[in-house]
Amino acid sequence: MGSNIIIEKNIDISCIIINYNTSKYTIDCVESIIKNTKNALSYEIIVVDNASKIADYKALELGLKNLGNSDRLKLIKSKINLGFGGGNMLGIQNSNNCSYYAFINNDTLQVSDNCLGHLMDFMNTNPSVGITSPQMLDENKKFRVTIDHFSSLQREIFRRPLLEKINPKRYLNRKKTYDNPIKVDYVQGSFMFTRAKDFDAVGGFDTNLFLYYEESDLSLRLLKERKKTTFLIPGLEYIHYKNASTTKGVPIKIEQKIAMLYHTKKHYGWFQYKILLSYLALRYLFTSIFKPSYFPLFIVLFTGASLTNSLKLKQEIHEN
Repeated sequence: MGSNIIIEKNIDISCIIINYNTSKYTIDCVESIIKNTKNALSYEIIVVDNASKIADYKALELGLKNLGNSDRLKLIKSKINLGFGGGNMLGIQNSNNCSYYAFINNDTLQVSDNCLGHLMDFMNTNPSVGITSPQMLDENKKFRVTIDHFSSLQREIFRRPLLEKINPKRYLNRKKTYDNPIKVDYVQGSFMFTRAKDFDAVGGFDTNLFLYYEESDLSLRLLKERKKTTFLIPGLEYIHYKNASTTKGVPIKIEQKIAMLYHTKKHYGWFQYKILLSYLALRYLFTSIFKPSYFPLFIVLFTGASLTNSLKLKQEIHEN
């Protein structure tokens, strides 16, 4: 653990987890994976530290060491915060040859026994599926929305509840509890289980996206380029602590809107991007009148919401 030297071998699953100043969550997450995964399953856990403060990194290093299982664990330290997609791609670069990737948020806990094994079995018997996920629960083990509709002009203007009401076959009810595996547009990025050869074939995560819309973008590319669908597996469950690893505020909202507009232009073209951009700029112009803190968001939208405004370009390199 701690070495970047890779001894290539073939395994079933590479689990990629990102830590950013939340080592306690990461250690608990890793421990829950080890406890709930059968030893017969060939897997590894790669933790990518996304340039955390040195104290948090040291706590992470010690905590992982105390878990044992050093043959399964690998800790990679990045000198810069690469965001969600970039951090996961760094993890993949340091992984062994595997059949599946499991991208798991550090603020999650495994609940179902041998969850990874069951997801792999489902994928093995359903080759047309590209991504699966268990049902997400909150910290009290209550239902949390796990599925969503692809980001689109319609979704942002007409909103999800209306679309689900007028076209329930196309837009599944996100808040419904499902009993059987069901095809969805995409699942939340807090737990995505994907076939490695499909993920690699489409180039993995788009690292232009720093924090948002990576899962929607990935599922949409797998569907377009590989004809691979995404499934929710409600018989399996995991806990996701709400907002434990994400800060709040206008800068985060700016990042979200930049990602949304980039995603729209990439998948739906310039015309839909311009319509959505105009709609959002007008919306936040009025919002900023009553909430002046939103004025910087309006300015970013008014000037085109370029990727040059992304938090990705504001990260500093940490030598320690």
